[in-house]
Amino acid sequence: MQVADLLKKDVMLLNLKATSKEAALDEMIANLYKYRIISEQESFKKAILAREEQSSTGLGDGIAMPHAKMASVKEPTVLFAKSKAGIDYDSLDGQPAHLFFMIAVPEGGNDTHLQTIAALSRLLMEPDFVNKLKDASTPDEVEALFIESTKEEEAQEKTNEAAKSTTAATDEKPFVVAVTACPTGIAHTYMAEDALKKKAKEMNVDIKVETNGSDGTKNRLTSEEIKRASGVIVAASKKVEMARFDGKHVVERPVVDGIKKAEELITKASNQDAPIYRDSGERSEDDGEYEKQSTWGKIYKDLMNGISHMLPFVIGGGILLAISFLFENVLGDESQFFLFFNGVGGMAFNFLIPILAGYIAMSIGDRPALMPGMVAGLMAVDSNAGFIGGLVGGFAAGYIVVLIKHLLRNMPQSLASIKPILLYPVIGLLVTGAAMYFAIGPVFSTLNNYILDFLTGLGTGNIVLLGILLGGMMAIDMGGPFNKAAYAFSIGIFTDTGDGAFMAAVMVGGMVPPLAIALATTFFKNKFTEDERKSGTANYIMGLSFVTEGAIPFAAADPLRVITSSVIGAAIAGGLTQLFHSTIPAPHGGIFVVPLGDAPIFFLLSLIIGAVISGLILGLWKKPVSQ
Repeated sequence: MQVADLLKKDVMLLNLKATSKEAALDEMIANLYKYRIISEQESFKKAILAREEQSSTGLGDGIAMPHAKMASVKEPTVLFAKSKAGIDYDSLDGQPAHLFFMIAVPEGGNDTHLQTIAALSRLLMEPDFVNKLKDASTPDEVEALFIESTKEEEAQEKTNEAAKSTTAATDEKPFVVAVTACPTGIAHTYMAEDALKKKAKEMNVDIKVETNGSDGTKNRLTSEEIKRASGVIVAASKKVEMARFDGKHVVERPVVDGIKKAEELITKASNQDAPIYRDSGERSEDDGEYEKQSTWGKIYKDLMNGISHMLPFVIGGGILLAISFLFENVLGDESQFFLFFNGVGGMAFNFLIPILAGYIAMSIGDRPALMPGMVAGLMAVDSNAGFIGGLVGGFAAGYIVVLIKHLLRNMPQSLASIKPILLYPVIGLLVTGAAMYFAIGPVFSTLNNYILDFLTGLGTGNIVLLGILLGGMMAIDMGGPFNKAAYAFSIGIFTDTGDGAFMAAVMVGGMVPPLAIALATTFFKNKFTEDERKSGTANYIMGLSFVTEGAIPFAAADPLRVITSSVIGAAIAGGLTQLFHSTIPAPHGGIFVVPLGDAPIFFLLSLIIGAVISGLILGLWKKPVSQ
């Protein structure tokens, strides 16, 4: 695919009427909508403005590249626009912007699209090309310029490759390595790469640049290259893998400095005029800093780190548990097939909360926080604190380790080596363990006891109301204190009386959340990421098998919408099972034990009604994934 293929002539605006930044964005977005490039204007504008808040896409030299990647984009497009008078765009050099490239990329856009946009970014680094572009007056002229320049660039690349193959490598030149990355990974990543390469060539410095773009990591630095380099440049506005640079002189700057201050960065790296990075979980201190994230943005990033590492345990363990229930129903609970699948699946599930808490903590406090975080998660399980207790424990462990690093920051350099291997793990575990043992665990344990006492006192005077209550409680924390309290109450009644009525209420309440997630991800695809949609499919199996934990990653990521919708549907389903006098004569098994109870058809009807209601509420309430 060529750059000209993305620059559609009929979408171009060669005479922008806007006189302000926001008006210019509105004018370009309206044109994208007019030509059906995007299906919805408001959400796309929010995504564009969100990117502008991170750093202006006004690159200087009269060029601006606003961009967004989201589900409402129907096809990858670059809208080219010109303003003769120029617009104050908060550009990095403070000068008005005349040339605009609004980039719209669909979520899940393939590598070809992203590589083409990278090529566009590199072309805009050529002053001669930009001057010609400013003089172009028709869409045909603009298209011809890009076609001609693309051919010239391809020919130059072939020449460079041929020169490389005939020129022996030399150690006489300084050698530096670099990593470039921007929040969206669409344009700035590659512009910084190109700027660093060109400036290095002018300075007679060898350089290798790794890009962390939307199409993944390209030109990954090897350990040998890092070892050989005089210094490292990290021109990034998002988190990149830093541990590999331990012991190297590292210059850390925002990605825009890679574009505008390439010479300064290369000079610092080649002259080793930068602090030595130490992989103790502490950022190196330099005269630049990462672009700021909002507090909620940081919390969300930390939470997603825990969830992404937990997902394989949820899916793998949940599906094996579901298979074990089938073998139990057919062959009995002494069957080797049941024991094997149930044991392996159960083992995976034992890691859910520790993994969640551990990787939340690691995202906050880096590697020293991983062990205290995992122990906090395990203590949450042991103290009946559930996944909410695990969340709290993970965040607590992370920030405790950050505090410990801060308190120990002035230790003599001679003792610095013992911090990551002795002080952080020991003190971190001690303080985190104390917080879990004396505060978080007891609070949730006490809450659980109060709930049990309340349920026991309520009795069965209003069986439908109790069914609503039990069903709703199963969905509040999906394996936590509320869930366990409702389940324990029903188990107690079932053990004492043999009445499986309340088991029906809690089982349907536990089945609704994952089934609602599965339905929502199936019928409201634009509200979920690609990974969430894939995980959502597995929730059909886990929901039918009474594995409520399949919904935990979604509840942790979006607790208000997921938990609220789940509780409403689960409560309705729980009440209906009591209204229809359905019973379940087993404490687990989901769909596989339904035929063994009373009124199984009405149980399934209750389940369908609850899951559909929850799925609809979630799907209609949740915002499109780009927002």
